[in-house]
Amino acid sequence: MNKFEAVLLISPETSDNLINQNIKTFEDIIINNSGKITNTEDWGLRDLSYDIKNFKKAFYKFFQLEINGSNIQKITKTLNQNDIILRHLFIKVNKHQELPTKLNYEKK
Repeated sequence: MNKFEAVLLISPETSDNLINQNIKTFEDIIINNSGKITNTEDWGLRDLSYDIKNFKKAFYKFFQLEINGSNIQKITKTLNQNDIILRHLFIKVNKHQELPTKLNYEKK
């Protein structure tokens, strides 16, 4: 099992219910691919560095995962098909950073 940190950018026009459903779906995909989510953070609605699909803001969700690297491609394919998720990023790390992150502090 490798350690990854993932960030999902979700459309700002999405309702809380739909965001929660998509996060639950993402978590189920991780579990179904023999992975586990060790920690999560909600970074809230934040400005984007550049417009994505004509949006200037997005909801940021942060995850710390343990999963085999070969399964990331399957997960990425599923995320690419979801119109609500504007962008996603998986980064392989040797050690997870301590939570809460700086971005979580800035939100408050």
